Amino acid sequence: MPVKKGSGSTTMNEAKRKRLEAKGFRFSTVKEFLGLSDEEEEFIEVKLRLTKSLRAVRIKKGLGQVRAAKLIHSSQSRVAKMEAGDPSVSVDLLVRSHFALGVKAPELGRIIAGR
Repeated sequence: MPVKKGSGSTTMNEAKRKRLEAKGFRFSTVKEFLGLSDEEEEFIEVKLRLTKSLRAVRIKKGLGQVRAAKLIHSSQSRVAKMEAGDPSVSVDLLVRSHFALGVKAPELGRIIAGR
């Protein structure tokens, strides 16, 4: 069943949406589809922002995953998992990794806030 993400996502062509609805497809938010609480939804959004930001910071600094892993005191495969949003990666590790790559607390606060 297709799921339409909330604001900020690419919207589906209205005609296509109507055709799919006529065939029995239902559209909802990810939150509704997964039955998430407001807190769970916000936590996931924060984790995704940290994941995307980590990759952006690494690339901005001109670092490969191997070099970033050394600065974080981890492995290249772990950095790849962090950047891919692997569920085994904790928010704690994402935050500590940002600090290891030189991100300061005020900037990290803006990342978490989505600014």
